[in-house]
Amino acid sequence: MRRSVAPRARSALGRVAVIDIGSNSIRLVVFDGLKRAFLPLFNEKAMCGLGLGLRSSGQLSEEGMASAHANLARFVAMAGAMEVSELHMVATAAVREAANGPDFVAEVERRCGHPVRVLSGAEEAHLAAHGVLAGLPGADGMMGDLGGGSLELVALDGGEPGASATLNLGPLNLMDVAKNGPKQALETIESALDKVTWLDAVKGRDFYAVGGGWRNLARLHMEQTGYPLHVLHNYILPRDEAEAFARLVAGLGKRSIAQIQGISRRRAKTLPYAALLLDSLLRRARPARLVVSAYGLREGLIFDRLPARLRRRDPLIEGTAELATVHGRFGDLGEALASWTDPLFPDEAASLRRLRLAACHLSDLAWREHPDYRADQALQRILHYPFMAVDHPGRAFLAVTVSMRYGGNTLAPSIDPALALLPDDEMRRARITGLALRLAYTLSAGVRSILDKTSLEYRDGRLCLELPNNGSIPSGETVENRLQAMVEALEAKSGSILT
Repeated sequence: MRRSVAPRARSALGRVAVIDIGSNSIRLVVFDGLKRAFLPLFNEKAMCGLGLGLRSSGQLSEEGMASAHANLARFVAMAGAMEVSELHMVATAAVREAANGPDFVAEVERRCGHPVRVLSGAEEAHLAAHGVLAGLPGADGMMGDLGGGSLELVALDGGEPGASATLNLGPLNLMDVAKNGPKQALETIESALDKVTWLDAVKGRDFYAVGGGWRNLARLHMEQTGYPLHVLHNYILPRDEAEAFARLVAGLGKRSIAQIQGISRRRAKTLPYAALLLDSLLRRARPARLVVSAYGLREGLIFDRLPARLRRRDPLIEGTAELATVHGRFGDLGEALASWTDPLFPDEAASLRRLRLAACHLSDLAWREHPDYRADQALQRILHYPFMAVDHPGRAFLAVTVSMRYGGNTLAPSIDPALALLPDDEMRRARITGLALRLAYTLSAGVRSILDKTSLEYRDGRLCLELPNNGSIPSGETVENRLQAMVEALEAKSGSILT
């Protein structure tokens, strides 16, 4: 008799778990629910190496299967303890291609008491593409999901998946091929890519890189270049820079690879093959940029389960609004604050107002912190929070804005990483928005009914704050000082308080 994975399957918590049985690693991710801005509550992997030697033997590794059984039993038990409402177990290239794959799946199902869905190459590509679109709506160009045993390629046209291909070019397979000489691996790559006839369509657009091998390449590039923000999602490189770095890593010897810090020994062994494949792919497709996506198959499985109306929502606004609802003292003031600050930005592009709205949602995030540390805590939390659908300069804008709302200092060393990512004009916008939010909270104490009785007007270089004429919201020295700070940031002619 099968054991229940979740003792309370109808739990109101709505958590969803995905166990991804890959060719190189096995991973459990528990998400906080089926919603547009879903978050990982738990994420753990085990490097089992199921696909080691598969190309030559046709069989899953005995050692890998033993490791997988132990880790899968643990992962299923952990998912049950977390009271997940749904558990999805999926297997990819190695399991679907190995002669003993069906026997392995049967044994997993017997031990774990839960079915395993063995994905076809087309299904794997579809889910990986949906993962990219979950985190980067409107993605345009091509997605490449590099697993241990295969590479899935999907054309993306303004957020819509198109042609796809599954190639047996995972690093584990390339390692097997390279036993006959390093040139053989490159010839195998080139021969497989020859069959993807639509690669030319990617030229001048973006290539979205998914998978642990390519994420580790990006992490290594960050370290080597001293990049100021260690957030992989939406890390962007021009194609020529990505090509040059991939070529460099592909040429590293075993001794150099062994000295790489922060990457597991097993993953490091496959890194040159991931780099070799990336170099070949970029040279052929000629995208404008390489964009790293931290979202792939597992996230795509969640996104795939959402109704169309939820998929169309903006995950950044959904996520920041949810944070405000959960962490704000008196509910979410985001929309009200965005409208209150609208007069400061009369000709603002929609994309910039979107960021300002997100910052308004986040503006009461650090109220529980000690007053001396609120600005820095807000800065660090927002810089590193797993937001969807925001690039690194946008992330820096949000962090600096909320830091300014709490009285942050642009001369503080902790703010340097954010400042390094912000162009001067966006830094000015962040400072003005943050100071306006600081004034709004001084007036209203974060209460909507008070804020609604006040307004800002910025016209002809003059900034006016209007308060009720019945004295119900007095100004005072603090209000005057914060209004004056805004006048200076705006380089306005004057500022005044009207009643």
